[in-house]
Amino acid sequence: MTLRFKLASILSLSFMTLGQTQAMKDNEYHQLSIPEIHKEMASGNLTSAQLTQYYIDQIKTLNPILNAVITVNPNALTDAKAADKHREKAASLGILHGIPVLLKDNIDTADGMANTAGSLLLKDNFPEKDAFIVTQLRQAGAIILGKANLSEWANFRSTRSLSGWSAIGGQTKNPYDVTRTPCGSSSGSGAAVAAAMSAVAIGTETDGSITCPSAINGIVGIKPTVGSVSRTGIIPISSNHDTAGPMARSVTDAVYLLQAILGKDKEDRLGFESPYTENNLINHLKTDGLKGKRIGIVSNYLNPNPKVNEIFYQAVDTMKKAGAVIVDSTPIKTKGDWGQQQYNTLLWDFKDELADYLATTKSSAKTLADVMEFNLKHSLSEMPYFDQEIFDTANSSKGKQEPNYQSNLEEMLSLAREQGIDATLEKYNLDMLIAPTSGPAWKIDIVNGDHFQGSATSPAAVSGYPHITVPMGYVLHLPVGMSFFAGKNSEGSLVEAAYHFEQITKARRAPQLETR
Repeated sequence: MTLRFKLASILSLSFMTLGQTQAMKDNEYHQLSIPEIHKEMASGNLTSAQLTQYYIDQIKTLNPILNAVITVNPNALTDAKAADKHREKAASLGILHGIPVLLKDNIDTADGMANTAGSLLLKDNFPEKDAFIVTQLRQAGAIILGKANLSEWANFRSTRSLSGWSAIGGQTKNPYDVTRTPCGSSSGSGAAVAAAMSAVAIGTETDGSITCPSAINGIVGIKPTVGSVSRTGIIPISSNHDTAGPMARSVTDAVYLLQAILGKDKEDRLGFESPYTENNLINHLKTDGLKGKRIGIVSNYLNPNPKVNEIFYQAVDTMKKAGAVIVDSTPIKTKGDWGQQQYNTLLWDFKDELADYLATTKSSAKTLADVMEFNLKHSLSEMPYFDQEIFDTANSSKGKQEPNYQSNLEEMLSLAREQGIDATLEKYNLDMLIAPTSGPAWKIDIVNGDHFQGSATSPAAVSGYPHITVPMGYVLHLPVGMSFFAGKNSEGSLVEAAYHFEQITKARRAPQLETR
């Protein structure tokens, strides 16, 4: 039996033969949206404990193949049972009540799970305080299911890195083809949600780390406006770019998860109160959300793979039929002009902000130089495939004390915002922009590292603007996504378009690996 056939068989068995005697069979759980789950819970057909146990069983079955999860929360089932008891008594419940949520393993939780960034250095990093968004998730009633594998240090260690590889978690595999990448750095979050190892997951993005693994694993990902979701308690790269965001099998679930974590954190220097708090974002799940919207094709962000573009234009035709007004060629003129400034910002922020995070831990490492020294001492485990040349470049800088730090930052933001996305929207009188999110998953290559084939992640990432990716089709057996992005705080409009697109295309299908 080939590994691909073995995974297909396990997926089929785990979805279809773990039946119980309750009114609702657990092979149906992964097909339900969050509001549908709540309806089943309210009717007594399903409990949070049953749902949580289902996903724990899924992890036990599939994780030996996918390496998508680093830790299962030992408190998850107890928390789920408590949520069930609370449901019996409470008049009102949170929007995620009883829903299992997997967290990327760079997010602090104060429940006995280490926060590692995938590095052996932090294997004993047990935070004493929940990250701000974890507090929000618990207040919304969510069950913290565990911690997902990731590209170590959020893929900011080497130019020859392997997306989805970490010293602690090993190599995450793509559930559509285990010989191929899950992309990164929220690799485990993407693979786990795609393979129904959790109801939903939280990823983090600096540039593409939510949207790329979402597209390549055939799920929905939302990178929100930077500052609308707290970064406190999350191992950083750059506060000018970083954000957490939802990853889910449907737009509905992604929106419910994002709704729960929106909110101003006074400790976050860019934190602000989103206009979509108080369930306002959920109200944008509209079945006619494409109708009348002027949508521009970012022609200089089409994919190098012609098969991806063929699927993209087929999806565009569907959007036209649904009432969208498509403007065929709306290039972002400043594409790529911000590249050096972005890299500088990431390097300089990372050096200082990593030290700020390490200061909150009990780790003996307090600086980037300390982390590098640890990696050298443990090179057989930490650097078997690629080195740490990005670390070295960042460490050799003066961090935020670089003389041109502020001017570099301002130029980068202007190129991506006023001269980039904003200018394109204004010039063509558009509501939003679209492009293929990325190409199909490439082969995992431990010799050469990743083989990126172009993506549409950078404009929204560099500007700090929102970006949603939704499954749009398949190149053979490999999923590809449609990107929707626009200006600051445009999540509502983007959700309307993305939800309508999802409902009329229904492009996503669960992983079913071929036997060849």
